[in-house]
Amino acid sequence: MSLHVESIGSGQPLLLIHGWGMHGGVWTDVAQKLASDFRVLSVDLPGFGASAPLPLTNLDALVQALSQQFSEPLDVLGWSLGGQVALHWAQREPAKVQRLVLVTSTPCFAEREDWLFGMAGAVLAKFTAELEQNHAATLRRFIALQLRGSENERELLAQLRERLFSRGEPDMGALRGGLEILRDADLRAGLPQIAQPTLLIAGERDKLTPPEASYYLAQAMPSARVIEVAGAAHAPFLSHPDIFVEQVKSFLHE
Repeated sequence: MSLHVESIGSGQPLLLIHGWGMHGGVWTDVAQKLASDFRVLSVDLPGFGASAPLPLTNLDALVQALSQQFSEPLDVLGWSLGGQVALHWAQREPAKVQRLVLVTSTPCFAEREDWLFGMAGAVLAKFTAELEQNHAATLRRFIALQLRGSENERELLAQLRERLFSRGEPDMGALRGGLEILRDADLRAGLPQIAQPTLLIAGERDKLTPPEASYYLAQAMPSARVIEVAGAAHAPFLSHPDIFVEQVKSFLHE
């Protein structure tokens, strides 16, 4: 299958992977800033934005779709669910994924007995049930949770809500599959094998993937470090774009 990809700039390719419920348009502002130094590729994952749906039951399906779309080695920047996709891709195909930038990401989104930095199972189950009743309202609530506590929260919420359906409604199968991945994926065991240089960007006020998850990743991965953005919640690239772009450029130019 062919995924919808928008390209801007020139040079070393940098692929941007969005989070659950969104599409590549969420990167519009920072993509323009990054394009001064890189060929920025913003992809719509299967079933989101302008990309056709694909049966999504695990990370392997997403990684396979991306691997088929992009044949050349590239740097990968993933946000939230996109970060989990990037991690799994880096482990499966280390020759293709050269460097990683993981934004408010986690190896395990759902809380477990031995993992306290995830969303409680009951909360995630409630999102799943509400999705079937009213997916649009559920997505709006999820966006609000992402931005809760962030500086400029109201302005950012209006901005994200405006972009949410700007490329049409996401496929219900993709939404269900994405939540199943968030519920089931646990990438902790494979982290020591992910040797690519990695920048982890955490939001100080993130309620979904707290900074502790990023620090865990930094300790478990051979070549990773954390930047924690003060005043940011789950979307530091929106709330603090200048700091975000500066850190990404600095890391990728090392």
